[in-house]
Amino acid sequence: MTDAAFSVHPTPIGEALIVVTDAGLAALEILDRPAEIAVADLAVALRDAPVPDPAAARGVAAELDAYFAGRLQRFATPIDWRLAPGGFAAAALRAVCDIPYGEAATYGEVAAAAGSPRAHRAVGSACARTPISLVIPAHRVVRSDGSIGEYGGHPERKRFLLDLESREGPARE
Repeated sequence: MTDAAFSVHPTPIGEALIVVTDAGLAALEILDRPAEIAVADLAVALRDAPVPDPAAARGVAAELDAYFAGRLQRFATPIDWRLAPGGFAAAALRAVCDIPYGEAATYGEVAAAAGSPRAHRAVGSACARTPISLVIPAHRVVRSDGSIGEYGGHPERKRFLLDLESREGPARE
């Protein structure tokens, strides 16, 4: 019996594969490959085959819609950290979660917040490997010179997200 479910949800930056478990959001991937392949890879990592169930992912999908509409600054969805890397990378990703909406931090600042001030490259690796895009806001981490970096080979997505968060808008949730 599986406790993992998935759904694919449209966003302004591409189709988002949402995988939820009984513990929370296990994966959120902006798809650059067929969803079936991504789900198969996640099934191996989870040791559990996610089943298609849009209702199970409805809460995350609603938060994504609110985020992209400028009405949500912080995701309330619980995170299932089982697919996240361990060790320092886990500490780095948790530090990334503390970067406020509309702000950015450098890889070095995140490294310091995670307890290893010189581990800025490890922060970059952790951000690149996060299984949960957007909710773990790796897009808010920038280079020390202020340039935005690659963001999984899609700097245009990172620019879109940073621009979205920098806009003044209606009251936020």
